[in-house]
Formats: sequence, C-alpha cells, structure tokens
Amino acid sequence: MKTYTTAPIALVASILATAHVSGEAVDLFNGKNLDGWLQRGGKAEYRVEGDSIVGVSKMGTPNSFLCTARDYADFVLEYEFKVDPRLNSGVQIRSNCYDVESQLEWNGKMIKTPAGRVHGYQVEIDPDTNRKRMWSAGIFDEARRGWLYPAAGNKEQEKAFSGQGMEIFKPNDWNHVRVEAIGGSIKTWLNGQPRADLKDDMTASGFIALQVHSINNKEIEGTEVRWRNLKITEKSPSPNTLTEEEKTAGWRLLWDGKTSNGWRGAKSENFPDKGWQIKDGVLSVLASGGAEAAAGGDIITRERFSNFELKLEFKLTPAANSGIKYFTQPNLNPITGTGGPATTGSAIGLEYQILDDERHPDAKKGTAGNRTVASLYDLMTASADKKPAPIGGWNQARILVKDDKIEHWLNGEKVLSYNRTSPQTVEAIMSSKYRKIPGFGQWPDGHILLQDHGDHVSFRNIKLRIP
Repeated sequence: MKTYTTAPIALVASILATAHVSGEAVDLFNGKNLDGWLQRGGKAEYRVEGDSIVGVSKMGTPNSFLCTARDYADFVLEYEFKVDPRLNSGVQIRSNCYDVESQLEWNGKMIKTPAGRVHGYQVEIDPDTNRKRMWSAGIFDEARRGWLYPAAGNKEQEKAFSGQGMEIFKPNDWNHVRVEAIGGSIKTWLNGQPRADLKDDMTASGFIALQVHSINNKEIEGTEVRWRNLKITEKSPSPNTLTEEEKTAGWRLLWDGKTSNGWRGAKSENFPDKGWQIKDGVLSVLASGGAEAAAGGDIITRERFSNFELKLEFKLTPAANSGIKYFTQPNLNPITGTGGPATTGSAIGLEYQILDDERHPDAKKGTAGNRTVASLYDLMTASADKKPAPIGGWNQARILVKDDKIEHWLNGEKVLSYNRTSPQTVEAIMSSKYRKIPGFGQWPDGHILLQDHGDHVSFRNIKLRIP
C-alpha cells in the first residue's frame, strides 16, 4: 500500500504522533465536563449527565464527532455504551481531520477525503435488532473504505458476525467494549467476547472520537447514545529502538540509549564527566542551579547536518528550562541576554525552546511569547494552540529542515513554520540578542545540541533521517 496526500506533512505527523507511556489506565473523561474534548463535523449536542457523556441526535446536520484533543498510537481502550435502538453510532480510533483535502492510494484506487472531514477507523455501535444485523464492535472505515470487519461482501463472515452479535449485545442496556490497537493489528471485544480481528496499517495514530450519526427522520430526533468509563492504556515499543516501518523510511538512532557514542561536549571533544546521566534508556541533564552550561555543559552530535528530520521525546521537571539547538556552531563565543560577550553560556544555534511555560519566568520574557515551549527561542512564537504534556509526562518534539524552510512540531501538531533567510526572520534576528552575530542562523550546516540550562530535563528516542 502506498499513501499520498496534498498535505504530506500532516499525514507524517499523524504517523509520528507522540505516545505518552504510562502503563496504567487513564480516564479520558473527567466525569465533570468536556475539557480535553473538541467537537468536529456536525452540530449534534454533547452534554455531561452524571457519570456519562450523552450524544443527542439532530436533524439537518452531518455526522458529529466529539474528539480527544490529542492523538493516540498504540493502546488498549475500554468503555461502556448504551444506545437508543433507533440510532446508529460508534467510537472513532486513530482518526484524523485535516484543514485541506487529503488523498491516498489503496488497492489501486485513489481515496479523497474532503477538508474538515473526520475519517479513520470506527468501532461500530449498531443496535439494529429488527434488521437482524448486529455489527456492534465491528470496524468501519469512516469516510474512506467502508466496512473492514466484517469485510464488505464477505457474506459468510457477515452472517457469523451478526449472529454472535445478536447473542451478546444487550439492547437498552450498558455494553462493554475493549479495543486493542497495537501496530497494524486492531482487535475488539463486546461484553467479554472476541469480535473483530483486523490487520490493517493504513493509519498508525490519531484521535479518539464519540460519534452521533446523522439522521433523516424527524421522529427519531433527540434519540441518545451514552458513554461512560472511558479508559485508555497506552502502549509503546521499547524506547530507543527503531520499528521496521522507521527503518524502511530511513530513520536512524541519533542516541543508542546506553552510551555517549555520537555525542560530545559543545566545548570539548569528550562527553561531559558530570552534569549528565544515562540511566534506564533515558539521557538527562541534571539540576545544577539553573545557569547556562555551568555544570556539564551543552552536548552536541559529533556529526553536522544540513537538511534533516529530527524527532525526540523530552520530559520536564517543574520550572525547568532547556532546548534543542540545530545549525549549532560550537566555535562561536557565548553571549549574554543582551547580546554582549559572555565568559560562560550556551553554544550558538537556532533553538527549539523547551520550557515549563507556567512556572519558568522566561516564558514571560522576550517578545509575544517567543521564549515559550516549541518556539524558535527569542525569534518566533509557537502556536497558542499547542498541547504540551503535563509536567512529568513525555512530549515529542519534531524539527523538519528542508533548505531554508523549517518547521517545529509538538506532540504531532505543527506549531511553527518559518524561512530562516526571509526578511521576517532577519528582522526578528536584528531585534534579538543574536543581532551582533554575523549570518546568524544562515550557516549551511551545524551540530544538533541538547542544552544544559541547569535544570533537570530528560530525553529519549532521539531519531533522525535525511530527506
């Protein structure tokens, strides 16, 4: 299978979306309000009632979706639902919605998805006992390929699947669903009984959404579907490893998870003998009072890069500050916050800011938030819609460099795009502390750097590929 899109970066982002690994079940619904959810598609009503989210059908509107604000890749999802027997519904998994039309090729056919259309796998809620088709916990590909399990046209599988569904589905009562989405495998259970077992690798990650289906019968307007006890347990491959998909796509580990191979101090040919820790597959800069490069100092790759795609995960402690620099020139002298020469300080380069925006004072400095997380430090501000993980959780940073065009991504969403040689960027540089550095940021190549800013910040899954 080959996939294509008019917005290739968006699709790549969905494939690479972050998996915040907890190993424990987490509530998707807080039991109080719809914080953490957003509505897409139609205008059906969603409300909170007791311990449930209630979806209410509405005439004259397309399929409606209440979507999680973030994406999920590999996971076990469990929930209960109760549905009016006249209403069709479902739960989307690994689903997406783009602001431009997307295209992909499947079995020799081109599938087009309109801008703003929710699409992806749906775990069906199908209570149609009168028609004797009971496909609840089957898998439907919303707005793309239709029925995947039972497979469209497979009459024998359809009949067996519906027969089992008629036996185990509980009309007008709560039903329990379990979904395991691991790699290219999606399995479902209904009320403890195995249902779908699908092998499909079209979409590796996306949001979860509660669907209220469109209706064309005024008599059933106001019918309801309810969900409760929505819990997700995220799964992830072992850290600092490459999947077969990543290997095929040209990714390589920039850090092996065990040694300092490939890295050195920004001001030394050796890796720092203090201030950094390698433990349990995590590379951490240790707390030393909050000063720049005053303990172990910054570390940089031994290689230099020009065009590249970098992704890594980082974890902040409260009020912590760090950064990922690229096009780093370690031979340049450090500067102060006003641009003057400094005796100590961080190496010079373009910086993807890593910061606890709520607690660190640097977030309120600079101009218009250009020192906040995922921003181009002191130059360009990341989107206000960015969604960093809570402090103590893992985030995924992604930096894409193609000639002079650069993108910053955070947790699967593009939050900043700029041209490093444009008049806008040059103007920003001339208004910053970098104004006295000739040709700042326009070098043909440079090292990748992880910053020692005196706060405890951790890194893992550092991977890079050359486009």
